[in-house]
Amino acid sequence: MTLRFSCLVALVLGASPALAQPKPEPADFLLPDESKMTPFKDRVPMVFVTSNQPEWKALTTFWTEGTQETIDPATGAKVTQKVVKLKVPLGLTQAPAVPAENPMTVEKWVLGKQLYFDKILSTNGEVACATCHAPDKGFADARRTSTGINNALGPINSPTVFNSAYNRFQFWDGRGSSLEDQAQGPVGNNKEMFGGKADPWEEAIARLRAKPEYVKAFMAVFGHAPTRDAAAKAIATYERTVLNGNSLHDRAEALMRKRVIAEETGKFVLKAEDYTAALKDEFARKGPALKDLSLVADKDAAKADEFGKRLLAGRDLFFNKARCTNCHTGDTFTDHTFHNLGIGAKDGELPLDEFGRFVRLPTGHKDTALVGAFKTPGTRGLLQTAPYMHSGDEKTLEAVVDLYDRGGNVNAWLDEKMRDTAAEAAYLKARAEGKPVDAGVKTYGPSKKPIIPLKLNLTAQEKADLVLYMKALNGDPLDPLVSDPAKFPK
Repeated sequence: MTLRFSCLVALVLGASPALAQPKPEPADFLLPDESKMTPFKDRVPMVFVTSNQPEWKALTTFWTEGTQETIDPATGAKVTQKVVKLKVPLGLTQAPAVPAENPMTVEKWVLGKQLYFDKILSTNGEVACATCHAPDKGFADARRTSTGINNALGPINSPTVFNSAYNRFQFWDGRGSSLEDQAQGPVGNNKEMFGGKADPWEEAIARLRAKPEYVKAFMAVFGHAPTRDAAAKAIATYERTVLNGNSLHDRAEALMRKRVIAEETGKFVLKAEDYTAALKDEFARKGPALKDLSLVADKDAAKADEFGKRLLAGRDLFFNKARCTNCHTGDTFTDHTFHNLGIGAKDGELPLDEFGRFVRLPTGHKDTALVGAFKTPGTRGLLQTAPYMHSGDEKTLEAVVDLYDRGGNVNAWLDEKMRDTAAEAAYLKARAEGKPVDAGVKTYGPSKKPIIPLKLNLTAQEKADLVLYMKALNGDPLDPLVSDPAKFPK
């Protein structure tokens, strides 16, 4: 009787009995049921602590558990919560920005780490975020361009997750504005993680909802079943903790500040002796920076003075003659903008698939200054993230320096910072006056605009010292809790 009545109701409402089923919950987002979430008092927030905060020195490890007194926003009651303090590595003076809508908790971080390493989010179950951004490969993949599902070869080099929490833009062409944006890209890409689906994320979320352990985890953190929005937030929470710092250079700067304060000179300028002191400390602890600089702890200690002088020379080149700081600035050594270095140019011409940032600009806002321009990467962790450039064309740091030494690869849209604008002006003046001009200069467009790369004319020794300095930016290994796929907090 009940079944017949239900069928009758369905027919009256204009639906067949077979279709009178609850609609599946949407995959993109759901609203939270806070009664199903972990109670506020039991949530464990995560807080970044930087070197300019008094408690930083007291933290002996990256991940330190403690407690804090706070107010439950729902009841107004005072509660004692557990809290995790994250010691931001030396050299990174600011904490990563955390969106207000995605506060960091340990539960969310654990879920994000699980998703990051789980191949469930790929069509064939063989690719995870960590496939192209592997901890043991500098959170990249050590390939010229990445391989996705069904061995599909991608068109671009896998960028590292190191310090991506500080990026103003994500992806080489800047199409993502946050880690949450970036986390959604690979699953929606038919070469990277999901192919042959009209809505890849809908299928990916269906898979997560079929796993009781994931349903339970999402419910505890977000108060609803798995969704695309929540998965992106969880993965981004984990990626926010992939921080690279405490390099030999950072420690030399710290020793310099200590020295200047003791001397009471007020001249906070690095000297060779600061690098030498940092190196001696590294020899004493047999630290990882020695291997970065091709030094051996037991036999090369006498080279500390020599390498201290070379490191200072390399730094001076980086900031001056080599002009690296035209683009590589700040704590993570990037200006967060886009530049055309001529990567991908063939005979002075750029194919459309090398137009970079220009293609991603919305119609009505296309800026020809960004044709062929790609995002400036940071220079921390370089030894772990080869090959280099968005194309992966440069296999070594020496090759990267050679590229800049010749002024990049000439093309019509070569970035002004890579060009000898004085020589270009002289060329135009000579041509206007009917005087002889250099026949080797490339000209472009109806106006025959000259493009002259600015050569740095670095000597072999200068190139070697510059590379040595960049190696000194490599940073300490990450805490195993972050880098080891099998390690999770208790």
